[in-house]
Amino acid sequence: MQEVIEPLSMAARRVAEVASKLRVDMEHERRLSPDVVKAVAEAGFMRHFVPTAFGGHAGTFGELLSAITVIGEECAASAWCTSLFASSPRFVSFFPPAAQREIWAEGPDAVVVPSVIPFGEAVAEGDGLVVSGRWPYMSGIEFADWVIVCPKVFRNGEYELKLAAIPRSQFRVEDTWFSVGMQATGSNTVVIEDVLVPAHRIGERTAVFAGRPGDAFSEPPVAGLAPLSAINGLTFVAPALGAARGALALLSAYLGKKVRDAPSLPGVPGAAGNLATYESVLARSSAEIDSVQLLLERIADLADSDGEITPVDIARNARDSAFAIDVLVTTMNRMFRTAGTGGQGAGGSLQQHWRDINSMATHQALQFEPTARNYARTLFGAGPALTTTRQPEIQRSTE
Repeated sequence: MQEVIEPLSMAARRVAEVASKLRVDMEHERRLSPDVVKAVAEAGFMRHFVPTAFGGHAGTFGELLSAITVIGEECAASAWCTSLFASSPRFVSFFPPAAQREIWAEGPDAVVVPSVIPFGEAVAEGDGLVVSGRWPYMSGIEFADWVIVCPKVFRNGEYELKLAAIPRSQFRVEDTWFSVGMQATGSNTVVIEDVLVPAHRIGERTAVFAGRPGDAFSEPPVAGLAPLSAINGLTFVAPALGAARGALALLSAYLGKKVRDAPSLPGVPGAAGNLATYESVLARSSAEIDSVQLLLERIADLADSDGEITPVDIARNARDSAFAIDVLVTTMNRMFRTAGTGGQGAGGSLQQHWRDINSMATHQALQFEPTARNYARTLFGAGPALTTTRQPEIQRSTE
């Protein structure tokens, strides 16, 4: 009998419920609760992108986007780590089959935490690599069964970038995460010291960024994998979208109560006098949040499609992700300001959403200027995207 898989967005509600109850404690402890990680695994996030040959669900980004948003409404840090846990199997799929069998030997719910930033170094030893280095900002690392890190491999005075899969027994974690926002992600530092990585656990970083087409006729069938740059931003912005939705719900309830219950005081505008401001903020903020969701859905649709993903597509997706987080920061700051002193309690969820969204926006993959530069330069080199017939018209209009 075929397994009936519960929609991920429905399973995410149970994760959100657990995370909501533990939100304050997790912030204080600067890490996820094991209960949240257990709920994430039981909901099917760890196996969402794992190939069916290893017991996974071979899921889609569209499903993941909806589910992460649900969790983000209650706890952005839990949503962030869940998004990374869910998307990490894509990295494993670029490694040789022997590594895939080893990583998923105990089942498809192995927790893999990756980093493609070349903080460490490696030297060749036989067919393998001896890897050393420190990789910071590894969210959820406390719960990792495996890490995938990127060392610089020096050969003949030059270097190339590789990926190395390393089990929990061969790395240690230093407590270095003391951030104003996203405190509960436990994004500490992985330390690796002279670890010999065999050849079958060495992958090509370039392949992850290039992606690969699917092959339905291979045995077993090979699923297509979108280039990392085309979908990386989506996994980081989806938690922020959820947090913004959660903040909007809180603000709506707070302002509604304020308008109903606040006393009318002589000499001050009061809640009634600010009603137009409240209406404008709620309408504009909800429209911006909905617009971001539409942008992210377009990114997910492209990532889930079987068609070619062009350099212009990749550049547009990265641009849209960076633009989306900029919109959400603006929206969140406006909502937080509108809440006023009475809505900005230090222990409340609204201030946590505010800190978390602003913290997420600092991620290097979500900076607008680099994505804008890459988008424009990709268009310049794309040929049909900027036709020669239009250029004279522009020139004539400026003469």
